[in-house]
Amino acid sequence: MKRFICLPIVLVVFTFNLRSQSKQVCLSVDDLTVVSYGINDTAFTYGITRSLINTFDKYQIPAIGFVNESKVYSNDTVDASKVKHLDMWVSNGYDLGNHTFAHLSYHKTPFDEYSAGILKGELITRPLLKEYGKELKYFRHPYLQVGLTQSAYDSLNQFLAEHDYVVAPVSIDNSDWRFAKAYSDAYKKGDTVLMEKIGEAYVDYMEQVLLYYEKQSLDLFGRVIAQTLLTHASYLNAQYLDKVMQKYVEHGYTFISQEEALKDPAYRTEVTYFDNWGISWIDRWNLSQGKSREVFKEEPKVPEFIK
Repeated sequence: MKRFICLPIVLVVFTFNLRSQSKQVCLSVDDLTVVSYGINDTAFTYGITRSLINTFDKYQIPAIGFVNESKVYSNDTVDASKVKHLDMWVSNGYDLGNHTFAHLSYHKTPFDEYSAGILKGELITRPLLKEYGKELKYFRHPYLQVGLTQSAYDSLNQFLAEHDYVVAPVSIDNSDWRFAKAYSDAYKKGDTVLMEKIGEAYVDYMEQVLLYYEKQSLDLFGRVIAQTLLTHASYLNAQYLDKVMQKYVEHGYTFISQEEALKDPAYRTEVTYFDNWGISWIDRWNLSQGKSREVFKEEPKVPEFIK
């Protein structure tokens, strides 16, 4: 009799443990070396990279940065001072992925030119990773553009597979670049009051975005998947990514690598919807399952003063 009494207790404990498991997110940072918005002072750009790494260290985030290798050149020659940004990432234990050489649009670029840009985008990153016992494995589409048709989508995926790349989808997309441009403009003007206003609005916006994609995930999968957050290597994030990550912690998230995130079966959901939008994979999966764009009506908006 006692054996039968214990069983419901075990089930209750098991259910409680499932509910209490922390949510997970992979932090990805696009457009390395940095997004400088024309501020190319070496000390300034190194400061961006160092601040990002400090935030990763603080929260023990196994972040991954996606590289546009065009940014390590000066006058068509590899610039060692710019390569140092990438070395700072890898020497501190952080991973790098391929974001193409020049961040061209797949939807506006002939396939041969686009695919050549992928291979050209690994000439510095691949050997650098190898020096530290790592391999170049992940690919991130510029503008999140995966192809205008099923054929274009399949052709690119086949090319990537042939060159041993794994696609790194984004589940939490956002407009951090809009805030970053406004923040850099205010910085150039020396407007510290506006900079603070932009920074505070950014943190609030990014928290709203997190909650929005949590809801989208619950509606689509019945659970919060292992999320992948897209950010950029900007001065804004150098100053405010710490506060954004604190919001994730407050909402129960732990930080995982790109490899761990992609173990979630959600990332094997079929994509059958194509258009010119660069959108998150959660949005693309929704549309692939025939849902209307009405599902996006609650997506957080960028404040008018930022626009």
